[in-house]
Amino acid sequence: MIVLRNISKIFDHGKAPITAVDKVNLSVEQGQIYGIIGYSGAGKSTLIRLLNGLEKPTSGNVTVNGHDISAAKGEALRQARLKISMVFQHFNLLWSRTVSENIAFSMQIAGTPKAEIRTRVAELIELVGLTGRENAYPSQLSGGQKQRVGIARALANSPDVLLCDEATSALDPQTTDQILDLLLDINRRFSLTIVLITHEMHVVRKICDRVAVMEDGRIVEEGDVLSVFTHPQQPITRQFVRQVSQYAEEEAFNQELASDLTGHVIKLTFTGHSTHKPIVGELTLRYGLPFNILHGKMNQTAHGVFGQLWVHVNATQDQLSNILADLQQSGIESEVIKHG
Repeated sequence: MIVLRNISKIFDHGKAPITAVDKVNLSVEQGQIYGIIGYSGAGKSTLIRLLNGLEKPTSGNVTVNGHDISAAKGEALRQARLKISMVFQHFNLLWSRTVSENIAFSMQIAGTPKAEIRTRVAELIELVGLTGRENAYPSQLSGGQKQRVGIARALANSPDVLLCDEATSALDPQTTDQILDLLLDINRRFSLTIVLITHEMHVVRKICDRVAVMEDGRIVEEGDVLSVFTHPQQPITRQFVRQVSQYAEEEAFNQELASDLTGHVIKLTFTGHSTHKPIVGELTLRYGLPFNILHGKMNQTAHGVFGQLWVHVNATQDQLSNILADLQQSGIESEVIKHG
């Protein structure tokens, strides 16, 4: 669906050239929700503008649904853009137009017949949950309602790809979750490919299938969300993972363990079906040892649950080795945080 091959974008405004995107390779499959996360200045906004031809790459090429966006010009580019819509952080609504008129605007530009526009607008208003607000102006809407209008407008021409540029950054946490639920529902109903950029790991965890982490114009880590959350490889990725509140507790908790307990402390990581196994009870029965549960947490992603559990046990070295082997056999990852 979307393929970026060795894409670079260098801005040269007479001073020292700025490399905003540096040799990026990326693939997004049809129907995926793909997250691109990075701090300000990482290059993610430039990258998303390369996807719809608002920026042209200095080198490399961008292909979207079989169209070479990086090479397209004039009418070919305009036609390609009709199938690549964008949702913006600050809504970008026309303040002198009503909800219905904002949604209809892109269809009017595309030359869609009036009767078809009316039908499509009514469908989209119901889809995004704005029934009864058809004649309201943007100044009369909440932030979440404005973004719903933005999403409906972006869907008006039945795009193949929806780009979301920090679409929830201006919203409170509750409204953010509602908008993310809406995007997830749209993705599942229509198999719409969604690429979203964000600096919030909660957004990635809640709805994305895969995620790319950007730093200094490069993708430094990429993978399915569950793997990136449970095994972050790069320091910046670990920083983003810690944004989710439970992870902020982990470092302080580990430090306390190191000083306060004797015996072994084992960190268990569960994914998928293994989260439902009564593993502590099974270990207690098998080895006749008391396993003390010290700390635990569960997290939900779009592709399943993962959890972590810290247990304490006084065991011999041989028993510990057997316990770790049993955990591995059960599909549960383990790490000895503290040796007795």
